[in-house]
Amino acid sequence: MDDTAAAGPRGERPGGAPGRGDGRSGEELRTVHPAARIEDALAGPVVAAVQGIGGYGGLVYLRSRDRRSLVLCVVAGVPRSLLMSWWRVPVGGTLPMSEAYRRSESLWLPDERATMLRFPQFTAALPYSFSSAFHPVHVGGEPVGVISVLRSAAREPIGEREVRAALRDAGRDMEERLTEFARRVPGREGPDAVAYGIDYDDQPVSVRLPTPPSRSVSVGMIEWDLDTDRWSGDDDALSLLGVTRTEFGGTMAEVEHRVSPDDLYELRASRRDAAETGQVRSRHFRVLDEPGTDGHIRYRPVELWGHVVRTEGATRLLVGALVDAAVGIVAAEAAERLPDGVFSLDQDGRVVYANRRCQQLLDCDLERMLGHYPWDALAWLRDPAYEDRYRAAMLSQEPVSYLVRTPGGVWLGFVLYPGVHGLTGRVFRTGAPAGTEQGPGQTPAGGAASAEPPAGGAASAEPVAPARAGALYHVVQMASVLTEAVTVRDVCHAVAEQLLPAFGAREIALYTVRDNRMYLLWESGYPEHFLDSFEGVPLNANLPGVHALTTRLPLFFESPEALVNAYPNLLLDPMNAWAFLPLIASGHPVGSCILGWTEPHRFTSEERTALTALGGLTAQAMERARLYDAESAVARGLQEGLLPHRLPALDRMVTTGRYLPGTQGMQIGGDWYDVIRTENGAALVIGDVEGHSVGAAAVMGQLRSAVHAFAASGRPPQEVITHTNRLLAELETDLFATCCYIDLEAATGRARAVRAGHPPPLLRHPDGHTESLDLPGGVLLGVQPDAVYPVTTLTLAPGSLLALYTDGLVETPGGDIGTGIEVVRRTLARSRTDSVEELADQLVRTARRTEDRPDDVALLLAAYDWRRGR
Repeated sequence: MDDTAAAGPRGERPGGAPGRGDGRSGEELRTVHPAARIEDALAGPVVAAVQGIGGYGGLVYLRSRDRRSLVLCVVAGVPRSLLMSWWRVPVGGTLPMSEAYRRSESLWLPDERATMLRFPQFTAALPYSFSSAFHPVHVGGEPVGVISVLRSAAREPIGEREVRAALRDAGRDMEERLTEFARRVPGREGPDAVAYGIDYDDQPVSVRLPTPPSRSVSVGMIEWDLDTDRWSGDDDALSLLGVTRTEFGGTMAEVEHRVSPDDLYELRASRRDAAETGQVRSRHFRVLDEPGTDGHIRYRPVELWGHVVRTEGATRLLVGALVDAAVGIVAAEAAERLPDGVFSLDQDGRVVYANRRCQQLLDCDLERMLGHYPWDALAWLRDPAYEDRYRAAMLSQEPVSYLVRTPGGVWLGFVLYPGVHGLTGRVFRTGAPAGTEQGPGQTPAGGAASAEPPAGGAASAEPVAPARAGALYHVVQMASVLTEAVTVRDVCHAVAEQLLPAFGAREIALYTVRDNRMYLLWESGYPEHFLDSFEGVPLNANLPGVHALTTRLPLFFESPEALVNAYPNLLLDPMNAWAFLPLIASGHPVGSCILGWTEPHRFTSEERTALTALGGLTAQAMERARLYDAESAVARGLQEGLLPHRLPALDRMVTTGRYLPGTQGMQIGGDWYDVIRTENGAALVIGDVEGHSVGAAAVMGQLRSAVHAFAASGRPPQEVITHTNRLLAELETDLFATCCYIDLEAATGRARAVRAGHPPPLLRHPDGHTESLDLPGGVLLGVQPDAVYPVTTLTLAPGSLLALYTDGLVETPGGDIGTGIEVVRRTLARSRTDSVEELADQLVRTARRTEDRPDDVALLLAAYDWRRGR
């Protein structure tokens, strides 16, 4: 595992890109003031939440600047690297943190079964036994993130009420701290800017959970005159010797009197080391301690370090430190005496200790392992199945065991004992699993373990289970994600988001076949313009990506030398290992997927199988998405033909419209707008047919034609909507629609408005004051054939402007429509442009830039006597 965040698609995650509103990046926002670091506002509450329900880990997600994602900001008690696939999750995803954020509701998943039933995709990626709780965090009434606590499912059960209470208290504390943080950031002083300033787009920050109080280590400084055998020391050194300054005379005899008779040789050997080598390195001896309650003599182990200096008169003086060895050193010595190997990993899974027996069993010295993941230090531990066992231990907080076969043919048993601050492991020799032959080169197999007694003759008490297939989870997760990918772009994005972090790759390129040539669909991680020379290469080109597709066999190169030997003339990128996967769907070539690793990479048989399977899943999803995109293109053409190509020129009125298709699903819908010339002025119409399909677009066309016909015939607004409602009911389409219809007289500014389940229009007055018109309305069109729709009359002053819009402009995933309307109202009120066209562009700018837009957007602006009133 690697701490570096997997690179997203080019343009998808602009690291250090300007933040919203004030142009500052996330890192700049974290450091604008020494006290204004956002993790400081989050760390205390999440630690309190973990302690409140007896958990072992806590997470805090904050919304991204583009509001499309939840980004992991703070991690407590869980290695960041274990959660790399979850550093950024979509707001609209079927995940517990996303649902808690969207619905502003707390979630409690007490065990693995509850998680599987409600969030199968989440369980597919983290198939381990743990409990989890999620609670939304609000600032100023607006959701800004989610706090989550992980708890061992094996612990005593805890009531849901207790969980919710702890999370509610932590969430309230976090909200107060975030509010204070936002107010400290320059440019965030206004009341509307507080919640707006809470977002995050950086890497997660690790926060260490409090450790139980431990015995402190005492260190005292001493000076030992080797020529006169006189001692002196500070108060800590004298305390370790068990004497006070007033009673200590400084003679060697007094020091020897305090040392255990069994260790006098070590003390005297220290003097000999100093005289001969000029230094003392880790000499151990025991000194008298305070007597125990039973009156028996007690000794405290200490350790002496020092070096010799020459003083005036050529006196040799040993200057050193006397260290209390009752904790760390003694514990390490105890571990060295065990017949089994013992090792320790820090919170992130890196080796911090291994006793000599462990080094012997693993055939690896401590220096090669320190600071590294075990699977990085030892090539034969790089099977993802072994890493998965570590992940299972840390996320379940339960002991985990497995078998490993070394390159020398020796079977080793591993038992992992996890804790919130790291993991302790035990290694011992054992027998092969039942039914497994002892032939060389064999990979770990399933079956029950028949463990031999470890060295020293004592039989192992723990049963050891063979490792499971770790990479299988990546296949399951990919299959789950691809079921939600609809367009080719969705598929490419999902594949890149899953494959890069899952297998530690750093670059990906997806190619498709068209007219017997290869064309790039998606890339991430490549140097700029590097792939330009490969665009449109024919299928007979001597390239690994082409050969993988034409031979229908994946190609794996574990080093640059291997790739150059196979393709001497190939232009190489800065990677050191590559996988070229054919994308074949139902026997039909779809394209190729190319992955690159920054370091030489050994592809295990399991990893090769998993990558090949993932290539097949990608091809199937790609083919399905290409058909969908083709159908969508036809549907979009139909919809564009139904919308007005231009609006009529009118006396004393300026009108303009905007339409944006949704970015999810068919990307078409039933939103429409129209301006219809009438005898006294014009009728302004906007509507929305539910659904995103060809059927919705067809119904929209019928409704637009009906409204146009009724309005052009001179019918009053109420009759226009009433007849349109009856028509939709008679069509028996099972689709409903909303509509807002305003008849505006050009001479007087008098307007008559009717609303059928549609969002209220906005009216901007000549002085810039803007209000939402609270028009009484009727039910949606098509619900009740005989429904009645009331008419509201109002008068527009010269220079006024009406804004009619559909819900796609004001609704966002997890957001409140009232908040969205208020944002549009403020934008309309604050705009200083004299151009209706520019004003329309300003109103749809945010929606246009949002790539995860679930609904289409329609906007119609009508300015009355615009120049006269400005």
